[in-house]
Amino acid sequence: MDTIASLFSFITTPVSWVIVQFHKVYGSIFGPDTGWAWGLSIVSLVILIRICLIPLFVKQIKSTRAMQTLQPEMKKIQERYKNDKQRQSEEMMKLYKETGTNPLSSCLPILAQSPFFFALYHVLNGIATGDKIGVINEQLLESARKAHIFGAPLAAKFTDGSAKVEALGASLTDVRVVTAIMIVLMSASQFFTQRQLMTKNVDTSVKTPFMQQQKMLMYVFPVMFAVFGINFPVGVLVYWLTTNVWTMGQQMYVIRNNPTPGSKAQAAYLERLHKHVTHHGKTRRRSEKAIVKAIVAKGRDRNEAERKFINALTKSGFVAQADGAVVKGDAQAVAQAEDGTATSAAAAKRQQPKRQSKSQRQSATPKAAGEPTSLVKSEEPADDKPAKTADGRTQSAAKPGSAGRSKAQSGQRKGGPQRPKSPSKK
Repeated sequence: MDTIASLFSFITTPVSWVIVQFHKVYGSIFGPDTGWAWGLSIVSLVILIRICLIPLFVKQIKSTRAMQTLQPEMKKIQERYKNDKQRQSEEMMKLYKETGTNPLSSCLPILAQSPFFFALYHVLNGIATGDKIGVINEQLLESARKAHIFGAPLAAKFTDGSAKVEALGASLTDVRVVTAIMIVLMSASQFFTQRQLMTKNVDTSVKTPFMQQQKMLMYVFPVMFAVFGINFPVGVLVYWLTTNVWTMGQQMYVIRNNPTPGSKAQAAYLERLHKHVTHHGKTRRRSEKAIVKAIVAKGRDRNEAERKFINALTKSGFVAQADGAVVKGDAQAVAQAEDGTATSAAAAKRQQPKRQSKSQRQSATPKAAGEPTSLVKSEEPADDKPAKTADGRTQSAAKPGSAGRSKAQSGQRKGGPQRPKSPSKK
């Protein structure tokens, strides 16, 4: 670890300068030699670094969403070229290039934070060994060596012997207890952060190997933190625990307000948004309008949670517009909301066919030559008595299938209802 930390020695001077500036502020409040002054200086350093990394965090979220969207296409490529790894890699790179996705973007915050982590380790290790690092002079070095957090010196480690711990003015039991508690908290926060990502903010409709890898990392990372944590000084444990807590809170905020489509977090968010819209009668924030606009634009491609949200809006008397606004609408807009085509309440009403009058139905022309001339009764009553033919036999009622033949034989005129002709007399 010392060798790795020395590789980032170029950044130790800026990191030590920032710590010293925060120490001046907190030292004037809690005392320059207290653990609160030095501990809060490290916490403030973490917060400052994470604020600077927010743009990279936003890029990480977008990259992760893009990777989740591409999972079905990636799975198809893997199945299609499962026997040709080179072609599979070429198609993957082509897919990344076409969609503008970079798989390494999800690692940017960790990679950008690593130099600061190793620089802080280098500074605290110098405090433990009594070496001046960066802008930390002899006076500050002596003050930092006296600082204790719950009885454990900033430069002490879990693996240190009793002689080294006593030289720092502490007991081995205090150091072991404090470092063990901080390692457990650090691993637990890392596990909870990864778990809430997997259980709440993952599209459950897509099952891919990427999800299995993330699930495996949920258990691997906490173990790695526990193994490496016993070699970290107390000051580094404070730094890393603060980083994990910040990441956990930041991720909780993102999951609550900008969840992944198709996830459980999105269903919970849309349920809250429905209550908010029905209470206020409109979408008030720009982020809410952006989400409603995206849902309306999907049309029939909406997932189950989005369809429930649109249907719940229309049943409550609201209609989602194409620009993300929500206005008062008609309850009949349920069908329109599912289609995702119309945007106004008037357009949601179905057009009913006009009812034809009796005379219009009687004058309707047949669609085909083989169909009956009219399917309605004549206005004048037909003769109830059966007609007689020329040889004196009774003529039975015409069958539906013989309408065309009877029409041609009788020479009746086209169109309209026809009366049966009276039989001719000899």
